[in-house]
Amino acid sequence: MENPETELHYDSPFHLLIAVILSAQCTDRRVNMHTPEIFRRFPSPEDLAAASFEEVYDPIRSISFPNNKAKHLIGMASMLVSEFNGTVPSETYELEKLPGVGRKTANVIASVIYDKPVIAVDTHVFRVSRRIGLSDGTNVDAVEKDLTEGFPAELRAKAHHWLILHGRYVCTARKPKCEECGLKDICREYISNNIRL
Repeated sequence: MENPETELHYDSPFHLLIAVILSAQCTDRRVNMHTPEIFRRFPSPEDLAAASFEEVYDPIRSISFPNNKAKHLIGMASMLVSEFNGTVPSETYELEKLPGVGRKTANVIASVIYDKPVIAVDTHVFRVSRRIGLSDGTNVDAVEKDLTEGFPAELRAKAHHWLILHGRYVCTARKPKCEECGLKDICREYISNNIRL
């Protein structure tokens, strides 16, 4: 895939930020089912910052951890309004100040919206990177460091999506589809398993 992209639906940097916060420990598919209504109700940070907990909770109640996420969304929007003039910041250290935004979310926003040379490490990226031999890191920070050093800056944003999509559709957690994988000839785990056989 030459130009991989996020599977989250969005129409603005602010709405992508909402979607990525909602996607924590939840599938993109489920998030995409609910975001049209959320985006309709809260077109801007100002709208979301002014909303009550109940107004935010209602459209996300069937997404994982809706209580925490509703609080984070309101807090994130309030901080965007009060500290960033309602604009989603481009730097990861600024993004990480926002409620509900950790390093992975900050890196997703920075790479997708602002084309920053960063790699977000989620469960798919972590698993695939270790399986195929791109990293020996035992935590997300170590894997991010290895991938950042291993991919040239101009490929990092794409690499993030390549690895996510590969982990989602080919190198799945329980039953990886090794026989149809284009990377099997260089995959550390595949080679190791076949040597043992």
